[in-house]
Amino acid sequence: MKQDNRSHILIRYGIVIILILLLSGKIVVKLCNTTVVDADNWNRKANELLSQTKEIIPSRGNILASDGSVLATNLNFYTARIDYRAEKFNEKLFRDTIDHLAARMAEYFPVRNAEEWKKHLLKPLDKVRAKRPRAYKLLSGLSHADMETMRTFPFFSIRNRNRNGLTFEKYMRRFNPYGDMARRSIGGVGETTESKEIHGISGLEKALDSLLYGKVGYSKMINLTKKITDWTDIPAVPGSDIVTTIDINMQDIVESELNNVLDTCGADWGVAVLMDVKNGDIKAISNLERNPRGAGYIEARNRAVMGYEPGSVVKTLSMMIAVEDGLVPDLDESLPTGNGWAYAGGRPITDSHYTGSIRVGEVLEQSSNIGMARIITRKYNDNPGAFYSRVKDLGFLEPMNTGIAGEVPPRFDSIASDRGGRIALSRMSYGYATEIPPLYTLAIYNAIANDGVFVRPRLVKEVKGAVDSILPVGYMGNGRACSPQTAETLRKMLTNVVWGEHGTARFLRNNTVRIAGKTGTCYMIENGAYNQSKKRLAFCGFFPAENPKYSCVVLTCHPTKNFFGAATTSGQVLRNIALKLYSRGMLDNSSDYKSLTPSDAAPTFYASAFGRKAYDKVKTEFSIPSHRSLKAPGTVPKGTLPDVRGYSLREAVVALESAGYNVDYKGTGYVRSMSPSAGTRPPKGSQVKLVLAN
Repeated sequence: MKQDNRSHILIRYGIVIILILLLSGKIVVKLCNTTVVDADNWNRKANELLSQTKEIIPSRGNILASDGSVLATNLNFYTARIDYRAEKFNEKLFRDTIDHLAARMAEYFPVRNAEEWKKHLLKPLDKVRAKRPRAYKLLSGLSHADMETMRTFPFFSIRNRNRNGLTFEKYMRRFNPYGDMARRSIGGVGETTESKEIHGISGLEKALDSLLYGKVGYSKMINLTKKITDWTDIPAVPGSDIVTTIDINMQDIVESELNNVLDTCGADWGVAVLMDVKNGDIKAISNLERNPRGAGYIEARNRAVMGYEPGSVVKTLSMMIAVEDGLVPDLDESLPTGNGWAYAGGRPITDSHYTGSIRVGEVLEQSSNIGMARIITRKYNDNPGAFYSRVKDLGFLEPMNTGIAGEVPPRFDSIASDRGGRIALSRMSYGYATEIPPLYTLAIYNAIANDGVFVRPRLVKEVKGAVDSILPVGYMGNGRACSPQTAETLRKMLTNVVWGEHGTARFLRNNTVRIAGKTGTCYMIENGAYNQSKKRLAFCGFFPAENPKYSCVVLTCHPTKNFFGAATTSGQVLRNIALKLYSRGMLDNSSDYKSLTPSDAAPTFYASAFGRKAYDKVKTEFSIPSHRSLKAPGTVPKGTLPDVRGYSLREAVVALESAGYNVDYKGTGYVRSMSPSAGTRPPKGSQVKLVLAN
């Protein structure tokens, strides 16, 4: 019996030894194949792996306001998901805590109420385990703070994510902290079809993409002692930060005032640009159009750099050339205007009002088409093309290179020396038969305000990167549009447009900030013909008139109610901007709100010029701005709803969102009332409703 057991044991040992020997032999054979027979093949694969390089995408640069405030940056966001097939997913605990979890989710993320969150969270458990989702989406667009908050919720607070299945996917997104502020000028980013890399697709993001994008780095695999690992061979160079000329406070004012006027007059779209007279810095730029999917206005195409027939605002360019070149040595010279002038046998040129004659010095004041055409054609009648050459010599047709994508130069056609050319010349002199972007019109008015110095408008003033670079002020042409004497003469003419007895912009008079500028009206072309029921209304000027600090151009397209004139629409935007800047001490003035204010000064002019009823109508329907000192933060118990009454909308949103609340608002201007009331303790994440009024 013992002998049999011993035999069996020896047989087993023998089998085990044989198996070990066979396995060892196989290992030896495989080793020989790998190191000798197939050595070349494995070496080739290793070399291929080690020779591979990967691109390291650089971090994109920021776009900053003039004071360093961030207008566009890269931020990490997170998408929250649950793996319902996690190895140790605690389904029982999940069901036991679902009510508390849903309540917390509803409190902090009120895209769903508690019942809806409960239904959403339990839905995957209706399936058998093998078919449950491994990456069930809860929320996307979460900040880092949101992610950390979610990890404190019931069930999600379990540290082992294998038991709760909670995961967060990180991704980077271009973020605009100020929302739609100057959005079209700042631009956007997106994937390119060629490489799927993120590059600028519009605005500054596109125009300055080579600076913002940075330089791609490269990494490769290297063979270390224990493993092959990734090694950075050439590090990526981060993109440069671009410092723009945008002033956040001025941008807020310009957008608000443009929106107010568009809403009041029911216009299709509008554009406004505010510029520093001395250096051409674009302090604010706004493009608004009707929201095609709802009420109100939204950021639109950047029409500031698109060409339009300018209308009468271009008469200032023609008059500047006439004065500079000595075509009108006597401003008291009388020009016959009559009731129409059929120059060169073309269709009669007319004025909006009939006068038998007009002084040269009153042509801009009364916006006389006939007067302007007579002045220009007296020199260029025999050689219309010379007028084009004169405009070109100014530098007016040069690309501005402002940094705004989509910029086009003016279309000022070279004019043939025939009857058709002479007719075109006469039309060009007062704003038809040509296309000029509003920014170019503004540049001419800015030069007049700047003693004839023709600065180039710009949206970028500094590049911060490996080597910081402050960009110098640029100039159009030879840097001078006209002599200081001509500029002074034109400033007086433009001041009379507002303050003269027959000025077309008398509506804009106020005793707080004197405005100088020019109105412009142009019919819109539809189906190859002018539609006289649709107008594009412009006002371009500068302020204060006696010592210009800022220039501004505004276009309003097709108003449909309340206001239909260039002064009462586009001019009103400029005037309101000037008054708001004054009220905030931005015109080198004291910001003492107790001194004379626009609301005090405006009735004096309006009541006398248009009558008390007319003034009351304007004040009621148009909301003439009144000054108020900003309300200091109210004293409320810590941890309660902050008091934001008297804040601007932007200030109120920052304060409330920082405190953990969502914001809904109605109206424009400053916060008049809020619900719930300040000092109460509404749940975090709940909505606070604000009512605003100027």
